[in-house]
Amino acid sequence: MHLYLITDRKIFNSEDEFLRAVEDALRGGVRMLQMREKDLPDRQMLNLAYRLRDITSRYSARLFVNDRLDIAMIVSADGIHLGQSSIYADVVRDTSQQKMQIGVSTHSLDEALDAQRRSADFITFGPVFDTPSKRAYGAPVGIKKLQEVVKTVEIPVYAIGGIKLENLSEIKKIKPKGVALISGILASEDVYATTRRYLEILGEDL
Repeated sequence: MHLYLITDRKIFNSEDEFLRAVEDALRGGVRMLQMREKDLPDRQMLNLAYRLRDITSRYSARLFVNDRLDIAMIVSADGIHLGQSSIYADVVRDTSQQKMQIGVSTHSLDEALDAQRRSADFITFGPVFDTPSKRAYGAPVGIKKLQEVVKTVEIPVYAIGGIKLENLSEIKKIKPKGVALISGILASEDVYATTRRYLEILGEDL
């Protein structure tokens, strides 16, 4: 199982502090990073994407850009992550000429199947547990819905939403491809050590 780390610079007091935390997570073993900073103006978003591309490249980690195909292509990101109101995955596939991996956020089995049909490479599914960042999407879907999606779709599924060290073993029993999270790592006091602990529980080689 893998870790898919999603950024939130607002947790930190400065961009430099944020970037140090991201690098600590990569140093700890994260190999998938999604830049999700929707509120940034275009130029600032582009500059941050360049910096994250540089950091991820040093650790042989994949960089995904949330929703912005133009920025993802400019910085040679490895992929793009789409929401339910984004352009369709198959349109991105055609536009990027098969060069990018495509993730899609899903919150129901129907959305998961639609993402698969539209040629997404993987999906996130949740929120599995309650979490402030996902409350806009409604109540948590729960473990049973996650299990149903993992058993039904053929593409990799990453559980998302309220995943912490204390409930990680419960997620592991369902056997998704991995877990996606923000605060579980980035809001911890020791990002490097927390990343290592997540990977230890998930069973990745450290």
